[in-house]
Amino acid sequence: MEPVYGTVIRAARVVWRLQGLKFTVSGVENLPVTGGAVIAINHTSYFDFTFAGLPAFEQGRGRKVRFMAKREVFDSKISGPIMRSLRHIPVDRDSGAASFAEACQRLKEGEFVGVYPEATISRSFEIKEFKSGAARMAIAADVPIVPHIVWGAQRIWTKGHPRNMLRPKVPISVTVGEPIMPTLPAAELTALLHSRMQHLLEQAQVAYGQNPAGEFWVPHRMGGGAPTLAEANRMDAEEAAEKAARRDERLREEQSGLRDERLREEQSGLRDERLREEQSGPAQRPESDESSG
Repeated sequence: MEPVYGTVIRAARVVWRLQGLKFTVSGVENLPVTGGAVIAINHTSYFDFTFAGLPAFEQGRGRKVRFMAKREVFDSKISGPIMRSLRHIPVDRDSGAASFAEACQRLKEGEFVGVYPEATISRSFEIKEFKSGAARMAIAADVPIVPHIVWGAQRIWTKGHPRNMLRPKVPISVTVGEPIMPTLPAAELTALLHSRMQHLLEQAQVAYGQNPAGEFWVPHRMGGGAPTLAEANRMDAEEAAEKAARRDERLREEQSGLRDERLREEQSGLRDERLREEQSGPAQRPESDESSG
């Protein structure tokens, strides 16, 4: 076991015990014993990735999941060094080709690579529309996709709700589905993965057994207080538009600042030139040969 990875796992397990978390992990036998695999995970919580690695740990073969995470996590002074030491994969959303290539290389080397096909947290706690990245990676590396469903983690910390970190004492279930071989085109493989994960999610929700009416973490279709998938999509679209507007505003401010800086530099340059001219005085005309005769 890699020293840092092992230390992080042991520390996490201590924290989970102190939090009173109870885990149910099923389907570990569906994980490949050797070779790479895309670990496709539903996304309902900021802690999904920590729990989604449990099946690989319980497999008992020392296999680890290398998660793909946004670049900002790696840029953090706190989380960045940890993420790099665990050999997770940074994703630059403006230029994802390098991340895709690195993930495919890891898969070909026999590693597990964890991805969120939904890309962002589902506020409805339903399965959102999938991106095609998981399918394309599986096809490119010729490895299976193994669906993972994490349920209950949204009760600890999810988008739009306060954290419940101290003693949440909530059950967490992690369900591993059967591997899906990359024998279909990317679009069809993505649709199949979505269908499989939707079915697994519904099974996990029923097996969970705790779905009190009106609770924020329970899906709308089960009588909970979560928004519907359509409402959640609208909220996501509004949030994305606000972020884009703020990004554009920052860009305009930066461009305006650069223009002001260039103008100041030009004005400063002109002042320096005039000062040099004043200090040197008028140019002296050389005496002619006639005046010396």
